[in-house]
Amino acid sequence: MAIEHIVIVGGGTAGWMAAAALSRIRDGRPVAITVIESEQIGTVGVGEATIPPLVEFNQALGIDEREFLAEVQGTFKLGIQFVNWGQVGESYIHPFGAYGYDIGGINFHQVWHSLRGRGDKRPLQLFNLETMAAYYGKFSRTEDYARDDLPPMNYAYHIDATAYARYLRKYAEKRGVVRREGIVEQVALDPESGHVAKLTLSDGEEIEGDFFVDCTGFRGLLIEQALETGYEDWTHFLPCDRAVALPCNRDDGSPPPPFTRATAHKAGWQWQVPLQRRNGNGHVYCSQFMEADEAHDILVQNLAGKPTAEPNHLRFVTGRRKKVWNKNVVALGLASGFMEPLESTSIHLINTGVNKLIATMSLDGITEAQANTFNRLTVKEYERIRDFLVLHYKATRRDDSPFWDYCRTMDVPDSLTEKIELFKANGQVFREEDELFTTTSWTAVMMGQGISMEGNSPMAAAVADTSAQEIDEMAKSIQWLVQQMPGHHQYLQRYCPARQPAPA
Repeated sequence: MAIEHIVIVGGGTAGWMAAAALSRIRDGRPVAITVIESEQIGTVGVGEATIPPLVEFNQALGIDEREFLAEVQGTFKLGIQFVNWGQVGESYIHPFGAYGYDIGGINFHQVWHSLRGRGDKRPLQLFNLETMAAYYGKFSRTEDYARDDLPPMNYAYHIDATAYARYLRKYAEKRGVVRREGIVEQVALDPESGHVAKLTLSDGEEIEGDFFVDCTGFRGLLIEQALETGYEDWTHFLPCDRAVALPCNRDDGSPPPPFTRATAHKAGWQWQVPLQRRNGNGHVYCSQFMEADEAHDILVQNLAGKPTAEPNHLRFVTGRRKKVWNKNVVALGLASGFMEPLESTSIHLINTGVNKLIATMSLDGITEAQANTFNRLTVKEYERIRDFLVLHYKATRRDDSPFWDYCRTMDVPDSLTEKIELFKANGQVFREEDELFTTTSWTAVMMGQGISMEGNSPMAAAVADTSAQEIDEMAKSIQWLVQQMPGHHQYLQRYCPARQPAPA
């Protein structure tokens, strides 16, 4: 059966990202798109840190970056600073850009390690533009200097996710998407196919559709409550199951840094996301080792200023739906699964879910091959991200609390164990297919938390011998470029000053 009406249930970031992207289909075929959301139902709205693929998502929609950032109180993000993860008092930055560049087919960090063994004391971070700019609070876009002999600047954004949803709603409605205010009270299934056929709202209105996108958050109104899809629980590997979110002012007047900060506490970790006029904050923790009141107190004690809203307490189970596309329903955002925002993947998974949906669906009808492909690719994506998040917990040397004792000694997926052991052997990182996290990402976290290369790549020494001058020039170019950059705050004020205070 042809798809003539797509119904998106739930707004928020997931619903309006889906609506904005799917609205482009209407340029070629007049399919109806309806978003059902209710102002009475709040959104989680804590996913304010993003990663570089969102830049491409916005570009594909034709969104003007300056206008967008001004609207969502946006700042630039060059990476994530991790504090207290290896040991209390240690910190490192996981940057978006690469360390140096491959030389003779050998990863730069392997060449660097060979040089290190010969007495070169320069830290690896010196060869990464994003790390050095972050340390000094500097920022520029690649097009601002546009020179082939200088490295590109890789960046993402810190945004007010609620404002982003509002921005995309305006975008989508201009392109013909229709919004319906209301709460879904009943879901009717087709008795023969088992597909979702019709939704009944609290005011009695009935909305029929051919294809449904579930953006109803943790409850999964369609994917779980109606279709009983099932859920795969990953709590053993990622034991945190609670969070408290709380925005605050920056009362000390400090400028927003161009990076997210993730600070480990005794039974979890705290995020700090700097927007132009406030910080987004939250404390992710494990209820087995900490009560909600203690988690809230730790968060409040570590804020940069006065809270600007009441705390938002969240419960979650890390994992994923057993099928993200089931019959004529695709789940996006929290309805599809949850992985804590340690590496800012929440909005990214909405992004890639939308991309996969557009790539696999056909308005001529739903096929089993489409759903199977979508689900297979989603499982791989979730598992690769899961492994990377588990690495942060497993690769700790902390023994100061029962929580960290559990994390340090827990069993982890075989796929992660293999990656760690290979890196220890000679620093090699193999990316499987199109997995999200790069060689630099794995290297930054492993080395940042004390997993060392115990041997050298057999080719690294030869490359290091013939490339000493080239390596020196890398460091000099980065140093020179960072010196020329304006401060991050100054760049924001010139490029995309916020238009109005962020809503509480």
